[in-house]
Parts: sequence; C-alpha cells; structure tokens
Amino acid sequence: MAGEIFNPNPVVFSPAKASGKYSDLSAQSLWLRDSYEESDGEDDGIEEIDQEEIFDLIRAIYDPEHPNTLEELRVVSAPQISVTSNHVNVEFTPTVPHCGMSTLIGLSIRVRLLRSLPNRFKVDIYVKPGSHQSEHAVNKQLNDKERVAAALENPVLLDTVEKCLSNVGAI
Repeated sequence: MAGEIFNPNPVVFSPAKASGKYSDLSAQSLWLRDSYEESDGEDDGIEEIDQEEIFDLIRAIYDPEHPNTLEELRVVSAPQISVTSNHVNVEFTPTVPHCGMSTLIGLSIRVRLLRSLPNRFKVDIYVKPGSHQSEHAVNKQLNDKERVAAALENPVLLDTVEKCLSNVGAI
C-alpha cells in the first residue's frame, strides 16, 4: 500500500481571505499580541482566543497526499471549530470516506495547535461524524496522549508532519 493515493482527484476550492484579527500578521509571529498590540497599561489577564484565530492557525496546513492546503480541500473550516475558555475542539472532514491519511491530517492539526497555543488549552481533534469509515479508531488515535507521543517519536511520521506544516504562516 506504500505510495497508494487514496483520493487521486480531490475537489480543490479557492481559499477565503484570512479574516482573523491577526491574520495579516500571522506570518511574522505566533505570539502577536505581545509584539504588535499597544498596551494601555492595564493588565488584561488571559487573552481569549476565538474560532477564527484557530482557523487561521490550521488553514494553511498541507494535505499529506496533495499539494493543497486543508482549507482548499475543505477538510477544515471555521464552523468546524469550537473554542471555550480552555478547550479547543476541531472537527475535520476527510476528502473521501476511506482516507488513509486522516490520522496524519489530525496529527498535523494537533501538532500545529500544540506548538502555537498556550499550555492552558486542551485540544481535541475529531473526524466529522459519518465522514470516515473508521471514524471511531481515528478519533481514538488522535486523542490518546500516548499514541500521539509514540507517533511523534517515529522519524518518518514526524518528517511527514513537518512537511505538512511547512507552509503554515505563509497564507
């Protein structure tokens, strides 16, 4: 199965213009507030992060099979993301129900968010219900700390994740 393409002809959409409050600065820094916002001298406490900011972080991740971003393939979209005070829930839609790259896509999303968000956030990644034939198994793999840690110790998987993340911040 090595080298098998699960979806040889995906539908590609034009990405929307980045619309988050820091989208125009996203290529410059992960922690934009400290560098680019003027402080009025008050201690604002913990900054809230919204759905659009999370979408801006993951929209430019490349699909592992195609030279397109997850946004272009409509694998991720802002409505599939929910954010509460310390919890981020991302739902993604594989391009085909038998997509063998779903776990790798979810792992790439998780790595991007873990590298970008403060430690106070719990991140859950799920396949959209009914969109994958092995939905339960994929969700279990993506949300098990030990499985994620083991996957990231594999140099081949880590290299693939790094390639998926290579364009993040450029859009």
